[in-house]
Amino acid sequence: MRLTAPVNKIIPFSAVDGFGNRTAIFLQGCNQDCLYCHNPETIHLCGGCGACVAACPVGALSQERPGGPVSYDFEKCVNCDTCIRTCRQFSSPKIRNLEPQELFEQVRPFFPFTDGITTSGGECGLYLDFLTEFYRLVKAAGKTTYMDTNGQVPLAGREEFLAVTDKAMIDLKAGTEEDHIALTGRGLSAAVENIRLTARLGKLYEIRTVVVPELVDNRETVRLGASLIAPYPEVRYKLIRFRRYGVRESFSSTKEPSGELMEELKALALAGGVKEVLVT
Repeated sequence: MRLTAPVNKIIPFSAVDGFGNRTAIFLQGCNQDCLYCHNPETIHLCGGCGACVAACPVGALSQERPGGPVSYDFEKCVNCDTCIRTCRQFSSPKIRNLEPQELFEQVRPFFPFTDGITTSGGECGLYLDFLTEFYRLVKAAGKTTYMDTNGQVPLAGREEFLAVTDKAMIDLKAGTEEDHIALTGRGLSAAVENIRLTARLGKLYEIRTVVVPELVDNRETVRLGASLIAPYPEVRYKLIRFRRYGVRESFSSTKEPSGELMEELKALALAGGVKEVLVT
């Protein structure tokens, strides 16, 4: 059986996905459904309904049989996103199922200008076997491998994967089990354990919290995050302002955090022993 992963998008050069200049790779499919998700079209895999095929203005999509997989012609696509707006479950059919070597060949031309790659999503942790093989190729080429993850897939016991992973960036969505379930549909413990594990192994680059006023107890989230990474001064805490662009229409009127709240949370993290706090 071919080992593949559904690749949604490749950004050749990014300065916000880990150390230095990186190539960011977004995989399709996620095991959380965050209320404020900024790329909700990456959550679900295509269900094969076919509505997008007829809607595509340039014929970049096709389907051999009703209910079957939708095929995507990368060269024809003009990225108008008509297909995403048409999809009944707001999924993206613009997916290429690539093998590790195929993805490596896609990103290798950028290597002279980058420090490494970062895989994201969706949730790239759903494809650990694929990432293990892909990361091996990247490491053999002398580049670094970063994983941007929600932490819901346990990394304990995945020694082969961790051996070829330089750094992880893990989301801390909420500070209590109740808040985490309400926000994401999943519990908190897996993310916490992955933060502890990767920090202990020296493989945690940062934890990230999106700050949404009045949705969860942001202060409790930051207190928990600070307690987890304070013993590791090399790990930074990134506090991200919620912004309304890119979210689902049902969440587009949600209040954005004030500068005062962001500075308060930064001070709280610093007081909790974190050495570096970045507000974006």
